[in-house]
Amino acid sequence: MLTRTSTQSLTEQLADRFSERIRTRLLAPGARLPSVRECARQQGVSPHTVVAAYDQLLAQGLVEARRQRGFYVRDSIAAQAGPALSTIGGPISEQPAAKLVPADASTLIRGMFHRPSDKPQPGMGVFPSEWLDSPFTAAAVRRMTSTRALQDFSLQYGEPAGDGGLRRSLATKLANINVPAGPEQVVTTVGATHALDIVSRTLLRAGDAVMVEEPGWALEFARLEALGMRILPVPRKADGPDLEVMERYCDAGDGHKPKLFVSVSVLHNPTGYSLTPGSAHRVLQLANKHNFHIVEDDTYSHLAPEHATRLSALDGLQRTVYVSGFAKILAPNWRIGFLAASPALVGRMLETKLLTTLTTPSLFERALAWCIDQGQLRRHAERVRLRLDGARGRTVKLALAAGCTLASEPAGLFGWVDTGVDTDALTQRMLDEGYLLAPGSLFHARRPPSTLMRINFATAQDAAFWKVFARVKAQL
Repeated sequence: MLTRTSTQSLTEQLADRFSERIRTRLLAPGARLPSVRECARQQGVSPHTVVAAYDQLLAQGLVEARRQRGFYVRDSIAAQAGPALSTIGGPISEQPAAKLVPADASTLIRGMFHRPSDKPQPGMGVFPSEWLDSPFTAAAVRRMTSTRALQDFSLQYGEPAGDGGLRRSLATKLANINVPAGPEQVVTTVGATHALDIVSRTLLRAGDAVMVEEPGWALEFARLEALGMRILPVPRKADGPDLEVMERYCDAGDGHKPKLFVSVSVLHNPTGYSLTPGSAHRVLQLANKHNFHIVEDDTYSHLAPEHATRLSALDGLQRTVYVSGFAKILAPNWRIGFLAASPALVGRMLETKLLTTLTTPSLFERALAWCIDQGQLRRHAERVRLRLDGARGRTVKLALAAGCTLASEPAGLFGWVDTGVDTDALTQRMLDEGYLLAPGSLFHARRPPSTLMRINFATAQDAAFWKVFARVKAQL
């Protein structure tokens, strides 16, 4: 909070606060600063102080003043017009051009590295580090860093497809969820995001249309847009994607037919929905009828039951490509992900990997294989799921008491919560209190205003947060 006992003036403190948020992308390019009057009310200072602080930001080149509209964060890189985004309804070719701002998508991610405070952060996308702290990971790394082991693999490139032992372990793990893939059909990657990028670069070309679930993860929207793809948002319902919207996209002219559908079928981010068998079969029927591929992002597989419906299991990896990783459940900094594809596609995926990273580090891949083979990962995941169940129950009670409603049945790591107020404005006010939120607009391709927000059940079970939340919400 601003303080009158500081060696800095109130103007300097306020300018420094906004400057830090802009430089760390907690305020993304294009974001509107509060009006002078609103900022003065929020911070308890005079309008003159706010004007002087905004003048400092203008002088630093961090913001720009738009006549009769207010102050906006400047984009330091001149944005070129992006490919057209489709809206639901109307021919795709008639849609107006629009631009996704990748910085918007990275705002929350940057928050992982520039936390606004040491308080629990309800908007974060990962478990608290203490939840993941287990002695077996250190033991696994020690086994792999003995003198003999280092001589065996550290002084030469690893296998292009990834460590053979890990790929065998992953093939067994996939068999447990009925996804048929031998070790030769598995390619390891630098996290699940890298796997998604490999799939996109292999199957798509600039200008291709890609169906994505909405709400969905903004990083995926921005990544595809940066590759020059046409993004076709598909509303995500409780049982799966809106099939009527998908059908409408597929019936477009040949130049606009979708080439790919990206889906989080199990414990969808941010809603927590899981695909039903009936919906899964109809999605696969559409894919076969209209000749598009499906990439199934199963990032949250370790939190879901093995019998959960997965497109890759029903399809047998014919039109599907399976993607997953271990950052959510084990060790984010190990950066291990993987993909599994049909024999006809896996060679092409491997070529793309070779063009981007050559190989992936064997040390952590072998350590992960040991964790899987010894049953350590399975037991660890069971403990995390049990702990998450308790946190979910506590968080739901706190959210309801704070005047929120649940927009979807609580499941998995994330809750999709309706606050009843504009969560973009709420997010900026909560930053002043040291909390990073994930506003609903972040999960839509066009970022419309929203009263929804995503919460992390593991980090939002803090009564102190909800007390501050209720106070700030009442002020809005």
